[in-house]
Amino acid sequence: MAENPLRQLNRLGQSVWYDYIRRGEILSGHLKQLIEEDGLSGITSNPSIFEKAIAGSKDYDEAIEQLVQADLPTPQIFERLAVEDIQKAADLFRPTYEATGGADGFVSLEVSPTLARDTAGTIGEARRLFAAVNRPNVFIKIPGTKEGLPAILQMLTEGVNINITLLFAVERYVEVAEAYLAALEARARQGKPVDRIASANSR
Repeated sequence: MAENPLRQLNRLGQSVWYDYIRRGEILSGHLKQLIEEDGLSGITSNPSIFEKAIAGSKDYDEAIEQLVQADLPTPQIFERLAVEDIQKAADLFRPTYEATGGADGFVSLEVSPTLARDTAGTIGEARRLFAAVNRPNVFIKIPGTKEGLPAILQMLTEGVNINITLLFAVERYVEVAEAYLAALEARARQGKPVDRIASANSR
């Protein structure tokens, strides 16, 4: 029997990520199957992915009804649903995270795109989301805008794992790499551990 090609990629050192998340995939056991049988290494999400998952299925109807009855505003309902999905997915990837010494097995949750030009707002939301998910194997996605660079540096210095998204220029990629190194150096000067501070870059 031929070896699973995704497992071949794992063996060659390539991580395979899923650019999609949906509650039904988690609760049905399909996501766990992808991890255990196909070697899926992580998941990335964004507001657009969640919008499609929520609007395109009945997976969230009961939870939304309960949150509406609790009189939560729409943005808080969305965030509550997203955080719950990210937590569940992170728990499924936790064995991968532990087996790789924190090098893999991450799940990404993005700050609001409306904050892409707001450094202080990005920092505040990144802190809040990281605390809300409360899992060591979560990435908080921050856009690689000029205003996002100080937020990336600050969050990494605080020990928040960051997935830098929307990188379209070599110059900005270099700036992000320098921010990552500066954050590690700052943590080292403060006597804080750097072995589990993770970062990823994506377009």
